[in-house]
Amino acid sequence: ARASLTLSLGTAMVAPLFLGPALLARADDAPLKLALPTDNTALLRGDNAEFYQVIERNLHGVISQPWQGGQYGFVRDPVETAAGSIYTRFHEGMDIRPMRRDAKGEPLDEVRAIADGTVVYANQAAGASNYGRYVVVEHRWGGSPYYSLYAHLSTIAITIGQEVKQGEKLAIMGHTGSGINRERAHVHVELNLLLNDHFEAWHDTYFKGEPNRHGIYNGLNLAGLDLPRLILALRGNPSLTLPAYLGREEVFYKVTVPNSPNFQLPHRYPWMMDGVTNEKPASWEVSFTRSGLPLHLAPSDRLVSAAEISYIKSVPIDCRYLTRGDVAGRGPGATCRA
Repeated sequence: ARASLTLSLGTAMVAPLFLGPALLARADDAPLKLALPTDNTALLRGDNAEFYQVIERNLHGVISQPWQGGQYGFVRDPVETAAGSIYTRFHEGMDIRPMRRDAKGEPLDEVRAIADGTVVYANQAAGASNYGRYVVVEHRWGGSPYYSLYAHLSTIAITIGQEVKQGEKLAIMGHTGSGINRERAHVHVELNLLLNDHFEAWHDTYFKGEPNRHGIYNGLNLAGLDLPRLILALRGNPSLTLPAYLGREEVFYKVTVPNSPNFQLPHRYPWMMDGVTNEKPASWEVSFTRSGLPLHLAPSDRLVSAAEISYIKSVPIDCRYLTRGDVAGRGPGATCRA
């Protein structure tokens, strides 16, 4: 649940979410090798209905339970527009159905690490997050950090700081968190970029009175990529890298932001710069997917005092329906929502 562009790059930003002290990417590299986190492997044989947990959808009074709502992407909260029905709510991960339940209907499935890594966070308080009980594991690929997240857990079997191997047990699937009951028990799994390690100060500024119980591993500070599609892509191309995979994503809009000596993305994810070495431009043009996942960074001589839209894909409707509300309007009149 990434923070909105409004808050991370807005005109009133005192401490933008993407800004903070430089974090140099470590050189420790590892091949990109991923595994599914439970015994449910239906995704690999194309049986999506058996893999994804359903959601309850109310469309014009018609109640349905489509498995499509458990996928990654804009798959929830349909709205009628001039261009037809548009799904406006973005789902950052994949919701995997259980394979086994006990006599009471409680799920018994183990949740395991999708790759080698280090446990950096474990929330044991079921009511402290929409994620319920959740675990975050840091992985290093190509010298950059990525974070897998496992949510709605029943019990957690690891501790913060623990090194884990791919396939190692992290937890048991559950139904903790908001809006989930025993019938819809599942594990919600994400693979994320972490936006900023000064998130806590940013949160205190823009969410006064709302405690941040999860430090930098708050879902607002994580930008998720399409993990199930990546897993399938790796089966066809085991040498695929994350920069190459994300390089295939469509750029939906670009935002030019003032430079700062503490701009973090070039240091966390240097591959975004496509080999550019100048890190002291007047501004940066940041390319985003429709969901707000940053893809590319380009240095710019343009002088800006606040975030400005420099490109937006041509669409027939207001972009607020298509970008989680991060961008409003369309065409030359599009703006970062204030």
